[in-house]
Amino acid sequence: MKRLSLSLLFLTAGLPPGLGWAADAERGRELYESRCEGCHSLDANRIGPMHRGVVGRKAGTVPGYDYSTAVRRSNVVWSETSLDRWLAGPEQFIRGQKMGYRVDSPEDRADLIAFLKREGK
Repeated sequence: MKRLSLSLLFLTAGLPPGLGWAADAERGRELYESRCEGCHSLDANRIGPMHRGVVGRKAGTVPGYDYSTAVRRSNVVWSETSLDRWLAGPEQFIRGQKMGYRVDSPEDRADLIAFLKREGK
């Protein structure tokens, strides 16, 4: 049984958020409030751009926010997969961007993304 559990863990580790386990948008809200709101808001640009409607939006397009040239030129559209890669390592995903924070836990990333999806509606 232990061998099967470890196999499932390794199989789901590389999946996009929400496919390895059920993402929890309410837990994502708590994570957002504690980790993201120092720089971001859902509805206003702050140190970082606003997040409402981020899922499905092209990176670098929020009016009134001064994005790095790298993000403006990236051609990234924010999806669950691209947000997961961004949160796991912003500089590895878009070299030259200016966000200095990463979320190491895949479960935390999935929950944050579930929250952003829920609040984007």
